[in-house]
Amino acid sequence: LVSLVESGGGSVQEGGSLKLSCTGHDFLTFSSFSFAWVRQADKAREGIAVIHSSGNTVYSDSVKGRFTISRDNAKNTLYLEMNNLKPEDTGMYYCAADTYARAKSMMADLESGRGPEYWGPGTQVTVSS
Repeated sequence: LVSLVESGGGSVQEGGSLKLSCTGHDFLTFSSFSFAWVRQADKAREGIAVIHSSGNTVYSDSVKGRFTISRDNAKNTLYLEMNNLKPEDTGMYYCAADTYARAKSMMADLESGRGPEYWGPGTQVTVSS
């Protein structure tokens, strides 16, 4: 059964850093999937970073220049390095996976509330001022 499990969340002061990980289980071809990090605060869900199977990336304006998404296909693991954290970065962070032709297609699906197919249970990030 395909699953995703996030880790690395926690509490940090404004300006600090955290690195999230997401490990995929029972993906026959992890490298062929596109992955995203999605943040949820209150009821608002925001796709913040996408990495395509090709390695192409897309970021939301709210995190561009501060967050970096990466993947290690040999370890079936996705990462999100978060620097210069702000209180508005507080929320539950989810990783998600599906197959897409382009990174922008996955971000468009997230913005519209469609897909992706696979989701992790999430990890909480809290940034205090």
